[in-house]
Amino acid sequence: MAYCSSSVPLTSLLYVFILILSGMTMSAHAKNITIVNLCKETIWPAIITLGNNNGGSGFQLKAGQTAFYSAPDGWSGRIWGRTGCSFDNNGNGTCQTGSCGDSLNCSSAGSLPVSIAEFTIGQPDFYDVSLVDGFNLPIVVTPINGTGNCSAAGCDGDLRQSCPSQLTFKSNGKDVACRSACDVFNTDEYCCRGSYGDPGSCLPTNYSKIFKQTCSAASTYAFDDRTSIITCSAREYVVSFCATRNQTVCSYHDHTLACNVSGGLRSFSSSWWSLMLAIPFTLFIRSLF
Repeated sequence: MAYCSSSVPLTSLLYVFILILSGMTMSAHAKNITIVNLCKETIWPAIITLGNNNGGSGFQLKAGQTAFYSAPDGWSGRIWGRTGCSFDNNGNGTCQTGSCGDSLNCSSAGSLPVSIAEFTIGQPDFYDVSLVDGFNLPIVVTPINGTGNCSAAGCDGDLRQSCPSQLTFKSNGKDVACRSACDVFNTDEYCCRGSYGDPGSCLPTNYSKIFKQTCSAASTYAFDDRTSIITCSAREYVVSFCATRNQTVCSYHDHTLACNVSGGLRSFSSSWWSLMLAIPFTLFIRSLF
């Protein structure tokens, strides 16, 4: 795992601009995943490799910071955000949501409720945002330079604001997450097991429909992934916390700035560098749109 981070204003586009000025490049031998914190508060992202208990990590990401993860070909794993954490200098501590134990570095899945970005990197790639285990943060996965059904996955709002009272997860008297109906009621119907253990009998419930209203491009119950898993061959991905699916995101790779602007992907080669150095950044933003 390789990542780096830097504090910037709350726009991934501005951060990519800063990367260009610094001459930063990404690995050409892996899929690059950019992780952006567009929330108003600090979060603690975690990354685990499925099937590898020693292949995880975790780190702090303040509001406006961006980090990078290099996913090798064949990688299958999860990315999620933890909230309300407190860690000491040795990386020991606790979190209100998404905790993987008492360590900053994660080697196991986050505790429920938690929103998850799931990836399988290959030819093609598969990705989705899963709320099957509940919701603690809005997540959006956006492909860059992709072919196939390369749509953005995830949420367009904060489900904590519309969480049914029966599912509300509180910490210190504050609503901090939204539990899944399976987690709360533990019935076969809500957990898609027993006589409900197949796609024909496990159908959307009133609770999963509420999740779907806010996160139409996410899996909201066990068999919802038939329509929510996206197949795409992309060069790289952006995982944004507290973003929306129609929000502009950018990535920088091989001297090219690529942005998912309105009307489709737009790329800018290194010939743009001298222009960007010569004009105010706000003017450059306007030139993109």
